[in-house]
Amino acid sequence: MLASLASAPAQTAGTTRFVRFSYRGQTAHAIQEGDDLRVIQGDLFGAYKVTSTRRKLSEVKLLYPIAPSKALAVGLNYKSHLGSRTPPPQPEMFYKPITCLTNPGDPIRIPQGAKNVHFEGELVVVIGKRLSRASKDEATAGIFGVTCGNDVSERDWQNGPQKDLQWWRAKGADTFGPMGPAIVKGLNYGKLQLETRLNGKSMQKQLTSDLLFDCPTIVSYVSQYVTLEPGDVIFTGTPGSTSKMSPGDSVEIEIEGIGILKNPIA
Repeated sequence: MLASLASAPAQTAGTTRFVRFSYRGQTAHAIQEGDDLRVIQGDLFGAYKVTSTRRKLSEVKLLYPIAPSKALAVGLNYKSHLGSRTPPPQPEMFYKPITCLTNPGDPIRIPQGAKNVHFEGELVVVIGKRLSRASKDEATAGIFGVTCGNDVSERDWQNGPQKDLQWWRAKGADTFGPMGPAIVKGLNYGKLQLETRLNGKSMQKQLTSDLLFDCPTIVSYVSQYVTLEPGDVIFTGTPGSTSKMSPGDSVEIEIEGIGILKNPIA
C-alpha cells in the first residue's frame, strides 16, 4: 500500500474514520487513527465492538470502504457544471451498478471501444439506516458519513450521436466507480472543499456548499421512491468541467477532512 493512498488527513475533532481492508485473504472494517487500524466486529451501522486486533496501513490493502446493496448518483448538481443549461427542478438521479465500484489505488480501465472517458470528482453519501419516504430531518439523521468518489463517464456513450438509451455502460462499466479511502462520520459535509487533479494538475475545485441540492435533500427525495438500506451510497454530483483521461494518467479526488482517492488509468 502506497503511503500517498493510505495516509489520513489531520482528523477533525468529533469525527471517526472507517476503512475496509483486506489482510491475508480476510476482509474487515476498522477505525483508522493515523497509520493505525483498530479492527472492529459486528454491524458497522448498529452494534459493533473494537477488538484488540491492530493493523498498520502499510500492511493491508484498502478496499472501497463499504459494499452497498445499491449505488445511485446525481447529475447536474453544481451550477458550474450546468453551464447555460436550466437547473433541474429536482435531483436528477441514475443508478451505477455496484460492479463498477473500485478500490483506492486500483486502475480505472478504459473499456474496449471507449474513446472519451472523463473523471468526475464527487462527494459520496453513505446511508446509515433504512429510509423510506423520509423527511429532510430524517434523511439528515440517516446519513452515516461521507467519502470520496469518481463517477467515471464515457461521454460519447452518454451524449454522442450514437448514445445508449440509458447510461448503463457510460457510467457503469467495470472500474467506473472508484470510492474511498475512508468513510468519515461526524464531518460537516455541507461545506467541504473538493478538488480533482489529473497528473497533479488541478482540474476541478469547489465547495460542497455550492451543491444545488444538498445531501439531506437528495437522500429524502430518493427515499420517496426507492427504499435506502444501510450501506447504500449516493454520488452527489461533480462541479465545473471534466476532461478526457488516457492510459498512463493518474487521477486524484481530494475532499477536505476525508483524504485522497487516487487511481491510475489503464
